[in-house]
Amino acid sequence: MSLIHTNIDELPQIVQELRKSFHSNLTKPLSYRKEQLRNLYRMINENEQAFCDALYKDLHKQKHEAILGELGWVKQEALDAISNLKSWAEPNYVKVNLGHMLNKCHVRKEPIGIVLIIGAWNYPVNLLMMPFIGAIAAGCTAILKPSELSVHIASLISELFPKYLDQNAYRIVSGGVVETTALLKHRFDHIFYTGSGKVGRIIMSAAAEHLTPVTLELGGKSPVIATNDVDIPILAKRILWGKLINCGQTCIAPDYMICERSVQDAFIKEAPKIIEQFYGSDPQSGSSDYSRIINKNHFDRLQNLFNQTKGRIAYGGNFDRDDLYISPTIVADVSKDDKLMEDEIFGPIFPIIVVENLDEAIEYVNSKDIPLALYPFSKSDKTIKHILDNTRSGGTVINDCLMHFTVKELPFGGQGHSGIGNYHGKRSFDTFSHERAIMTTPFALENFVKARYPPYNEFNAKLLSWLFFSKPSKIRNVASKGVIGSVILLMIAYVIKKMKF
Repeated sequence: MSLIHTNIDELPQIVQELRKSFHSNLTKPLSYRKEQLRNLYRMINENEQAFCDALYKDLHKQKHEAILGELGWVKQEALDAISNLKSWAEPNYVKVNLGHMLNKCHVRKEPIGIVLIIGAWNYPVNLLMMPFIGAIAAGCTAILKPSELSVHIASLISELFPKYLDQNAYRIVSGGVVETTALLKHRFDHIFYTGSGKVGRIIMSAAAEHLTPVTLELGGKSPVIATNDVDIPILAKRILWGKLINCGQTCIAPDYMICERSVQDAFIKEAPKIIEQFYGSDPQSGSSDYSRIINKNHFDRLQNLFNQTKGRIAYGGNFDRDDLYISPTIVADVSKDDKLMEDEIFGPIFPIIVVENLDEAIEYVNSKDIPLALYPFSKSDKTIKHILDNTRSGGTVINDCLMHFTVKELPFGGQGHSGIGNYHGKRSFDTFSHERAIMTTPFALENFVKARYPPYNEFNAKLLSWLFFSKPSKIRNVASKGVIGSVILLMIAYVIKKMKF
C-alpha cells in the first residue's frame, strides 16, 4: 500500500489558514473544544475494527494489544479531558502579600497557538492522538503528521480525520522526510515530537530557528536492575512481557538487564518456560499474538546488531527477513562495551550484563545517557531507595515495567537524551497552554501606589518594604487572630488607601 503524500506547495496556505482560525478565537470556547474531543472519540470508537485491521497490517499487532495499548487509552484520555476541561481551564487566583491584597492577581490558562504534532510508527494511534487531545483541550489549532512507516494507519487516519474533526482548526499532513522537512520551515507555537533522538535533534534545531518550544518524547536504553532477592518467575514474566510486546518496539521496553550471575542463570532457566506460555514453542507459526518488525530496514539493523554481539546466545536468535520475524532472543554475558549496548535496541533482543554487586550496576547505568524508564526489581525497600537515590530516569516502575504509561496522573516523559517535557492527563493540557499572569490594580489605589514614585524618601521606602517584604508568617500571625486580626488588616488597608504621602 502506498501513502498519498500532501503537496508541500499547499503547506504555507494550510499553516496560514490554521493561524487565521486561531486568531479568530474559533477554538477557544470550551463548548467547541468538548465537541471536537467527542468527535475524536467517535472517530476511534466507530472505526475500531478498521484501526485494528490497519495495526495488524503494519505491525502484526493483535486486537488485544491494539485496544489495550492504543485505542482504549486514546478514548479514555478524550473522555477524561471532556470531564475535567472546565476545572483545567479555570483561572487560578493566587495568594499575595499584604502589599497586593487590594489587587486582583490570577493565572489565566490560554492556548499556546498553532502546534505541530509528529507521531511515531510503533504506536501510531496512541502517540499521535494522545498529545492531540491535549492540544484540542487547550484550545490550539494543530497540524498532525502521522508516521509514514505505519502506512496503513497513516492512510486510515488521513481518510477518517476530515470526516470527524473541523478542518478549519485541525489538519493532517501525510508523507515522509520531504513533507516533514517542509513543515519544519514554518513557524509554530509548539512542536511535539515522538521518535528517535537522532530526529529529535533535527526537530530541535529547526525549532530553534523560530525560538519555538518543543516537547520531545524520545527513548534510550531503559535498564532492568535485578537484585539477588527477587522472585525469578515473576521477574521473568513481567520483564519478558514488557520486552516482547509489540516485538520489542516500545520506547519504554526493558532494553537490557544488569544483575549478579546467580540472577542471570536463574532468569535464563526460567525464560523459555515463560516465552512458551506466552507464544508457544514456535512463536512464528504457532502464535497469532507475536508481532513483527515494522519493515526490512529495521529488520536489517537488528540483525546486524545481533551478528556483531560477543555475548552468548542463551535463547532464540532466529531471523526470517521475508516474514519480518525475529524470535524472542536472550543474549547472556554481554560485555559493557558490546555492540548491543551502544544504542537503544528497539526489538526483541534482550542482553544481560553480569556485575559483582549493586553499586557496580548503578555505576554502569549512570555512565549511560539518562534512560526514559528504569526498572528496579528487589524485595528490599532499602535497596529500592538506594537505587532511586543514586540514579536518574524519566520514570521508574518498581518490580514491574511499562505500566506507569497507563496512569494519567503520572507525568510521562524523559530528561536529557530521553526527552524534554512530559504529558498525559492534565499535563497534556498544560503542555499546550500558556500560563498568562494577570494583575489588576484599581485606579482607586493611586494614593497607595504613588508611594513608589519619585522623589523617594525614607518613610515611603520603609512602608513599601514592610508591605512587600514582610515574612508571610508575620502577616498570617496577624490574620490568625480571628476577627481582631481581620479588623487590623482592614484598617491598615483603609489607612493606606486614604493617607496622603
